[in-house]
Amino acid sequence: MVKLEWAEAQTAVAPLLHFAFLLVGQLLCCVLRLQSSISESDVQVIDSKGMEAASNLPLPDAFLQFLNDHGIDPSIYTAADFLPRYVRLKPGCEEQVEAIEADIRCKLEKVEWLPNFYSLPPHIQIASSKSYQEGQIYGIDAASGAAVSALNISPGDHVLDLCAAPGAKLCMILELLGNSGSVTGVDVARHRLAACRTLVQKYSLSDHCRLFVANGAEFSLIPIRVDSDIKSLNREFGMKGDEFLYKEWTSRKPYKERKKAIKGSREKGSLQLNQDPELIYYGRHSGVVGLSKTDLFKTVLKNEISQYGYDKVLVDAECTHDGSIKHIQKFENWGWTTLERRVLDAERTDDLTVLQFRLLTNGFKLLKAGGYLVYSTCSLTYAQNEDIVEKFLSLNPCAELLDIDGSECWPCKSGRIPKTLRFDPLTSRTSGLFVAKFTKHPER
Repeated sequence: MVKLEWAEAQTAVAPLLHFAFLLVGQLLCCVLRLQSSISESDVQVIDSKGMEAASNLPLPDAFLQFLNDHGIDPSIYTAADFLPRYVRLKPGCEEQVEAIEADIRCKLEKVEWLPNFYSLPPHIQIASSKSYQEGQIYGIDAASGAAVSALNISPGDHVLDLCAAPGAKLCMILELLGNSGSVTGVDVARHRLAACRTLVQKYSLSDHCRLFVANGAEFSLIPIRVDSDIKSLNREFGMKGDEFLYKEWTSRKPYKERKKAIKGSREKGSLQLNQDPELIYYGRHSGVVGLSKTDLFKTVLKNEISQYGYDKVLVDAECTHDGSIKHIQKFENWGWTTLERRVLDAERTDDLTVLQFRLLTNGFKLLKAGGYLVYSTCSLTYAQNEDIVEKFLSLNPCAELLDIDGSECWPCKSGRIPKTLRFDPLTSRTSGLFVAKFTKHPER
């Protein structure tokens, strides 16, 4: 009896199911026709209106006044919930895209204007995915990737990342170099640079990298261009004078070095700051292994830097972060009074512009003649970008501002100064970023 009733129920429902499938199919066809009939400009208009309607970031009056004073359009902050997040695919993993998509349960949309970059919906989390944990992908904004791309890194280059933390751009530089050249990462915050160390080790990119805790505005070490005769002689004797040579890096310092550091701290006092850069990591092919400390930290003359300095320098300077939507969003939790202290305080902003100019000046000093330097910030104010560039060019006659190769295909605007670029959320669908590229001519 039960079987008979079930059979009758199936017979009765079948036509309804058939009708439902037909209706779904027609709806899908309508959607496809609608998508094909909407132009790209229509989509942009729809997106813009949607962003305006959905804005829910309650910007305080003081911040709105800051934006007005610096000529920044407040509407960029309406894009907060619509900006995609970006990931970079590790070179060699191109055939794993489908597997990665299955892992993160989301389709990767290729960023056509930037190789190896993909976009994801903003709500997708990758930290717990196998692909992220195994180093196949990592998060980096497309605008930041553009800044690195502007360096035109070539195999064998020696590159300086003067403000290296949190490390995504450092990883991209190392990927572009492959198994050649070297990268020197510098940051003033030890804990942030330690995070960089973890990152480059995780992605197996650490062999050609060395990391220094130092003030980027004062850092003065040039890259190690291997002198095989000296290094082979040093290795043969195992020391130079009374100095031990750097062996392969280990997280634990040798006993004699630890004992010497403790003795030194007692003699100088525990609050005495060490003025020398602190080397917290070096890869086996970074040029450090086999050197003495004297060789590593030796000072060089100005004309030697012009010949033996870095081929490429990235100065992604500390700034107010007002162009980073996600950063501004954090102040909802931190409190808007924190924003006023960290971003809006005039004295702090003045200090930042001084620091930015010093970082740019020192990075350029360490650049070899004919090399490239990229200056970038995630601020959209003129004071931290074009004003810094204009002042720098006026005081450095051997510096020249360059067009950025390939940028004609990038979704960004020109800065106030020709050849400089500005990314912003509404124009670029990225975080805000200012980018300027320089070269260095020999001094006459």
